[in-house]
Amino acid sequence: MAWLDALRGFAALCVVYEHFGARVFPGFHKLVFSVFDPGLYGVLVFFLVSGYVVPASLERRGSVRAFWIGRVFRLFPLFGFVILATLLLNAFGLASVDGTNQNAGAAVLSHLFMLNDLLGGPNLVVVIWTLSYEMVFYLLLTALFTVGLHRRSGELALAFGAGALVLGGLLPTVWLSHHFLGLTGVALIADALVIGGLGLALATRGLPRVLGAWIAACTALALVILNEHQAGYERLTILALMFTGTVLYRAQHGQMRRGLAAAVVAGTFAATMAAGAWQIPALGSGQLSALHQREWVISVALAGLTFAAGLALQKLRVPPLFAWLGLVSYSVYLGLPLMLDLYDDIPLPKSFQHLAWLQAGASVAFLAALLGFAAMTYRLVEAPFQRLGKRVAIRLDPGVATASQPRRTERTPADLASPIGLASATAAAVPAGLASATSAAGAAIPVGAAAAPVGPAVPVGPAGSRAAADPSRDRRREPAVRDHASMTRRPNLWCRLGRLRAGRNCQRIRSPLPAGGPARVTHRWVPRSHMPASGLRAP
Repeated sequence: MAWLDALRGFAALCVVYEHFGARVFPGFHKLVFSVFDPGLYGVLVFFLVSGYVVPASLERRGSVRAFWIGRVFRLFPLFGFVILATLLLNAFGLASVDGTNQNAGAAVLSHLFMLNDLLGGPNLVVVIWTLSYEMVFYLLLTALFTVGLHRRSGELALAFGAGALVLGGLLPTVWLSHHFLGLTGVALIADALVIGGLGLALATRGLPRVLGAWIAACTALALVILNEHQAGYERLTILALMFTGTVLYRAQHGQMRRGLAAAVVAGTFAATMAAGAWQIPALGSGQLSALHQREWVISVALAGLTFAAGLALQKLRVPPLFAWLGLVSYSVYLGLPLMLDLYDDIPLPKSFQHLAWLQAGASVAFLAALLGFAAMTYRLVEAPFQRLGKRVAIRLDPGVATASQPRRTERTPADLASPIGLASATAAAVPAGLASATSAAGAAIPVGAAAAPVGPAVPVGPAGSRAAADPSRDRRREPAVRDHASMTRRPNLWCRLGRLRAGRNCQRIRSPLPAGGPARVTHRWVPRSHMPASGLRAP
């Protein structure tokens, strides 16, 4: 899914421009914001992508436990690293944590499970508010999955879209924290219910699992409705667009009629755009309100059109740089505030705003430093913990891990297209009672008597002769086609580079030499559509 990586990378750059653009070329930055909000546009694209890939990950695994292990090892290590780095820079006066030091207990509790934006306190890192909605979406998916309602994506998208339109101006902001038990009390209770409920869902089965999942999901949804900083229409729009991404996934994979999906998507986008256009004037007045209306409507519409364009062009080759940007987009996103704090501490000349060449050079240097930081954190933090998460999932849920791997007896279209693969597949499919099977070269391959057990498929040589009956040699010389995800921990360099090839996977093919020598290993790129479904790399 290289096109999704490209969308992630592009969205991350839009968020970078929103926060950094005001520091260089402020006139152009003001012109852009007179049309649309690039930061809002970027995060909405992120939410659509999450809605497209995350439910598929849960359904493919078929295990709530394996799903959450993957999510925790994917998100929390870098999140914790950035929090610690921010506190360290603040200790040296290089970063600001305004507001969080006034109530340290509430700050710790609110960031414990990434629900910081829903618990009334300030965000320690400015961009992590979006992770709160990611957590809410995961909790809702988990609860729906436990009762078999996870495929009701269309109804949920329309429900949240209609809620944004009808209730967007009525929902309170930070009501629980300001009028109930205070910041610390609400954060403590919310963490206990969410973490406790999720732990119950992961550790048990049957009714306790359902009960724990729904306790966590209902708590998170209550926080969105009653205790969020954002305006009501924004909160519900985010959830509506995430389930809209799921609708597009189901339509793309034949789980939902495309006409119905198109109607749901159009209705959801219309409702969310109308919600902002209707509710924004009530929250402001005058020219600023009209500007926010225009920014909201155009940003939501552009996010939908961008995702639709990516979906329509997904079979085209994506430039490797864009695919790589998607790979490190999470590091780019979380590392941005740290790099901005360091940039702001650089003493720039007073004439900086009047020297275009100096602003251009500063922009290139900042982007290079940010991408270098993202590459480093991905290599040293993200990737190792993702590998660790896979090992933990295999240990704690071995049945799901085994089911997700391709079966040894499966054959790809490329296998069956070769004489050796066709002969092996034919010999394996013939019952023991038949006399022979025919190879692609027309030679008869004796299979054995009816009383003899059927052994492994034996590859056929160039002249149609049968290979030696040594089982170990048969297994070594049998053609094997495997994708990058199922190879060894240190794959061939070409397979490593294959991760940057848009829409393609690396196949490693071992074929025997005529004189019985060592197997010859070749690599080639094939479209992902030709790979077995169980061998596709997880999004």
